[in-house]
Amino acid sequence: MPRNVSVNSGSMRFVQDISVGPHAFQADEPSANGGNDAGPESLELVLAALGACASITVQMYADRKQWPVEGVHVHLSCVKVPSEGQPDAKTGMTNAIEMGISFSGNLTEDQRRRLLEIAGRCPVHRILTSQVEIRTNLLTASSPSVNGSFVGNDQ
Repeated sequence: MPRNVSVNSGSMRFVQDISVGPHAFQADEPSANGGNDAGPESLELVLAALGACASITVQMYADRKQWPVEGVHVHLSCVKVPSEGQPDAKTGMTNAIEMGISFSGNLTEDQRRRLLEIAGRCPVHRILTSQVEIRTNLLTASSPSVNGSFVGNDQ
């Protein structure tokens, strides 16, 4: 089960202090957007989560199959592409994530194709490609998530 994530505004403009269990890191905006570039911007964190999840999922699958995967290399970017369906009304474009994956190790082409398929089944990929409901609640000083784990009004 994933741990709760806590995000608090930092002491510098736009810097966000993020904690996940025992881990702490920062997010920020690039200098060009008025930030300090003290950490990845939010979309870069989403891309990193997808890439890490795809790589870990592939490695776990390869371990179970005892396939000789020596490394997984994932490159991701967010791009605008012509829309099929519901375009941005102004541009006719929509956001897309491009993910390129390569594998090192003595693998057959069939194994490489299967690993590519498995990467597309990682939990983050599934969340990003599904309809996700985000419930946003106003927290107060007495809210459970201010001092611990989040318990929304409707849970």
